[in-house]
Amino acid sequence: MKVDEFDFQLPPDRIADRPAMPRDSARLLTVLPDRLEDRLISQLPDLLQPGDLMVVNDTRVIPARLQGRRGQAGIEITVHQPLTPLRWLAFARPAKKLAAGDQVIFADDFTATVLAKQEGGEVLLDFSCPADDFFAALQRHGAMPLPPYIKRPKGQDGSRDHSDYQTLFAREPGAVAAPTAGLHFTPTLLEALARRGIERLAVTLHVGAGTFLPVRVADTSQHRMHGERGCLTAEAAVRLNDAKAAGRRILAVGSTALRLLESATDAQGRVFAFDGSTDIFITPGYRFRSADLMLTNFHLPRSTLFMLVAAFAGLPRMHQAYAHAIETGYRFYSYGDATLLQRLAQ
Repeated sequence: MKVDEFDFQLPPDRIADRPAMPRDSARLLTVLPDRLEDRLISQLPDLLQPGDLMVVNDTRVIPARLQGRRGQAGIEITVHQPLTPLRWLAFARPAKKLAAGDQVIFADDFTATVLAKQEGGEVLLDFSCPADDFFAALQRHGAMPLPPYIKRPKGQDGSRDHSDYQTLFAREPGAVAAPTAGLHFTPTLLEALARRGIERLAVTLHVGAGTFLPVRVADTSQHRMHGERGCLTAEAAVRLNDAKAAGRRILAVGSTALRLLESATDAQGRVFAFDGSTDIFITPGYRFRSADLMLTNFHLPRSTLFMLVAAFAGLPRMHQAYAHAIETGYRFYSYGDATLLQRLAQ
């Protein structure tokens, strides 16, 4: 498909730079086959059925953005994929100032050596600290890797974003972007969902920096996704298969949970344990095998995420839904409002 088919115009003032407070006071657009309904996230229990199984992503965002220097040159590094505990792929800005063998200094006790340069501003780094201290070093010296459309004044310490840009489910460190649909949940909302009889299951997909990369090709068939590490346990697979066998609905909370579910489900709809990397790229025409419903934020035009929701609920329907959201003042992107989608009949 032509990437232009996934374009739309978004006024800049629709981009949220802070989450709603409380988080479950965010707006929720329910996209049904025959109508759109304006709701609130706090009303989600009323929109689900007892027995529905809600699948959330328990990845934890690491403070992956580092400010360093090579000699006198300032370098910004965003680590995004570990190859070993101390060897990471990272994006560098400006990458042209780096060469293999260079040392980047982040602090007296925290440095990295450039092992190789790759295309697109990507570098392979080998960090100098003890392996079991790496994440602690990131906590001391790193910043939350906010998306480029969220602007922060220079000099701001970002301490609020350390809590705002983390979901209630965050357990497993490794993501460099938040699974943003999960940002809307509060303890109060989880209690209401439990009273409604909604079950919850956690899986892990470590969201990579590739989620922010623009689609630079004219046709979706030419785009290649970055791999992201995921884990769906054997116990989780059993629960999903049991729910499906009983005719219960599966709600994927976010595109990340949905992509992992699809990576772990075969053509017959059977879910298997998964532990590895997935680069699944979902566009209209894809036949979904796992989830019946999807909760997700509003996504960028021409992005792989908007392509995914168009595949799930239908491209014309999603253009209608986004036009309604823009007209009625919904807030977009990571800190914005959400949609509840039903899977397109297949």
